[in-house]
Amino acid sequence: MRVLVVDDERLMRAGLRLMVDGAAGITVVGEAADGAEAVAMTAALAPDVVLMDVRMPGVDGVEATRRLTATGAGARVVVLTAFATDDLLLEALRAGAVSFLLKDAPPEAVLAAVHDAAQGRGSFSPGVLARLVALAAEPDRRRVAVEDVAPSAPRPAGRLPQPPAAVTPREWEVGRLVAQGLSNAEIGAALFLGTTTVKTHVTRLFDKLHVTNRVQLAVRVLEHDAAG
Repeated sequence: MRVLVVDDERLMRAGLRLMVDGAAGITVVGEAADGAEAVAMTAALAPDVVLMDVRMPGVDGVEATRRLTATGAGARVVVLTAFATDDLLLEALRAGAVSFLLKDAPPEAVLAAVHDAAQGRGSFSPGVLARLVALAAEPDRRRVAVEDVAPSAPRPAGRLPQPPAAVTPREWEVGRLVAQGLSNAEIGAALFLGTTTVKTHVTRLFDKLHVTNRVQLAVRVLEHDAAG
């Protein structure tokens, strides 16, 4: 699995290379210091996954992701950010990024994200997911800290809207917990389900709602319940 590392800080690039190169069948094929260089190196090296910093001088990670998507590059973009308050994250999702991780994510999370991205699956640090959902649900809010974006509490009373057609009540229950920023393991614990069962429900929701990642699923759930 070929990976390109993109970050304007040399030490960060070196740390990422040290973290992923040679681990679990991953090879780092190059390093880029900005978005323009990332686009050029992706064309030259054909990586499977690009680990992309979102905030860089010149061409930032969002614009670089947008250019890669526009050129039809096959590389999947995993956005790495130190700024959980950065509203560029939602733009990166729209530009075509498949995963979002904080730079302090543990090495196993980064490695898992690389493998998931190569197969077209998204991965999200819980705080990043909460931030993205908040931005999507409330587009006029700006620069809200992740710690201020707590998972939504269940409604204390009243009927919840019915799920969309073809979605089962259990699937929608899982979807609502995804929209609260819970991981599969946390959803399983809350609903007394195995993690594999939760993954199956999430996959079915992706198919039925025509979404490709957990943020899009969360936004769809929030929009549906708000309209209902």
